[in-house]
Amino acid sequence: MSPHAFAQPEIDGVYRAIRERRDVRHFEPGPLDPGQLERFIAAAHNGPSVGLMQPWRFIRIADPALRAQIHALVDEERKLTAEALGQRAEEFMRLKVEGILACAEVLVVGLIDQRERFIFGRRTMPEMDLASASCAIQNFWLAARAEGIGAGWVSLFDPQRLRALCGMPDGSQPIAILCVGQVKEFYRAPMLELERWDQRMPAQQVLYENSWGAQSIG
Repeated sequence: MSPHAFAQPEIDGVYRAIRERRDVRHFEPGPLDPGQLERFIAAAHNGPSVGLMQPWRFIRIADPALRAQIHALVDEERKLTAEALGQRAEEFMRLKVEGILACAEVLVVGLIDQRERFIFGRRTMPEMDLASASCAIQNFWLAARAEGIGAGWVSLFDPQRLRALCGMPDGSQPIAILCVGQVKEFYRAPMLELERWDQRMPAQQVLYENSWGAQSIG
């Protein structure tokens, strides 16, 4: 084992948080403990960032009226998504896709404006700003799971309308609504697996060797 490795119980904890992280939609009443949200934001802000651009911004939605407006925006997109799914529309509408009105905290995560000025690591792949912010959200998710708090990433919304609701500047881009709060229990598997929407592929099916589609034989 590498001399830089964590102690085994710490390693086990990291892998457990990864394995048991869930995209949570069902929440129980009750606030977060003092300092928890700040710790989760700090974990997110420690995420890897291409060119150290730190493109993420978190907007805490403290106004109940604004939370209700965001919920209405998501519900509208939920119905439009169902229409676009065709034969699976009814099946989709039975799914619970958000917990905005039930969770303790709602956060809107956005990419900063004027991102074009950041060149390092983005000259040929400008989408690395989104990749960096996604890593930040994953850090948030894992920190929350480690403390027994549920978090869910909602992506059903019109970005321009959400930007306007949250007073975000032109050129910025909302990428997530995070629902965060207490849970009765964590799903034993991803909710979409439990609802038979789809199944996670075996890990060996996503590993290729030397060229696309060539399975590793090691």
